[in-house]
Amino acid sequence: MDHWSKLQSSFSTLNLGQSANKLAKGFNSSVQATRERLGQIAPGEITELPQGLCLRRIWSCPTSLITRIEYKDLEARVDALRQAHLVLLKITRAYESESYDYPVQIQESITELSTTIGQGITNFAAANLKGTNLPAPNPVAPVAAQYKTLPHALCRAATNAATVLNGAPGGNEDKLARALGLYAGAWETVANARLEHDDAIQMQYLQPWQTTLSTSINVAMKARQAVRTSRLELDSAKQALKTTSPARQEQARLDIENAEDDLVQKTEVAITLMKTVLENPEPVKNLNELIKAQLVYFAAAAEALSSAQGEMEELSVAAEGEYRKSRDH
Repeated sequence: MDHWSKLQSSFSTLNLGQSANKLAKGFNSSVQATRERLGQIAPGEITELPQGLCLRRIWSCPTSLITRIEYKDLEARVDALRQAHLVLLKITRAYESESYDYPVQIQESITELSTTIGQGITNFAAANLKGTNLPAPNPVAPVAAQYKTLPHALCRAATNAATVLNGAPGGNEDKLARALGLYAGAWETVANARLEHDDAIQMQYLQPWQTTLSTSINVAMKARQAVRTSRLELDSAKQALKTTSPARQEQARLDIENAEDDLVQKTEVAITLMKTVLENPEPVKNLNELIKAQLVYFAAAAEALSSAQGEMEELSVAAEGEYRKSRDH
């Protein structure tokens, strides 16, 4: 009898209560898993899931081969489904952040934070220095928060640039200022569509997509783990039978039968849950919502930019004509 078998035998022969029996099962399963990992158990003594799983209660029926093959296929398909969710989620989680397309927002946020702190100090002084001999500053209104997206930033930049040109002498006739105004207007429309796009993706795609991962897929994975644990308990019981005393042979055989029944039940539950996950139409519906939100956004963006570009084309032709005319003179 080797060291592991002695440990299992002595642990199993203790007079234990119900909770302690669970502890004993857990210990024996851990020992079994360790011995398998170290190659101390012959491959033929490991109950393989599913092809080698020959339990008389579940695999005695004519569909036994179908059941065994089906379990392995279901495991592979659920693994693939989970991986597909994770691969796409890794990229699309960017939509959880408003500034995913505008890295410059980090510097802007720092500047806004400094401004907010300064305003807070000024307003605190204005409220608390009244009635003292110290001069109290006038309170200042807080600056409105700005959206940290590229469309909003383009709109702000074009608006500011047009304002600068319009403020110069003769600016009202500046074609570039008018073109910048058209550009800003187009991107204002795009910016509003962008916010609706992000909200739709977060609500209709990201949340349910992550829910599928954390609930139904996760439940199926836990059911598979329960099958593995039950299988380890069964093989541990088989190993214990080899080393048990003659007086405990009958109990050891009963333990194996109970472990077989448990494995049958756990396997049936796991199969049902894996099938449920794989037949769930939600992932396809969620992906449809993702592309629908993107289509609506890009269509709105294309319409706004196309309209602005048409007017800007006229300005461009007029500016080019005036330039050539002035050169001819």
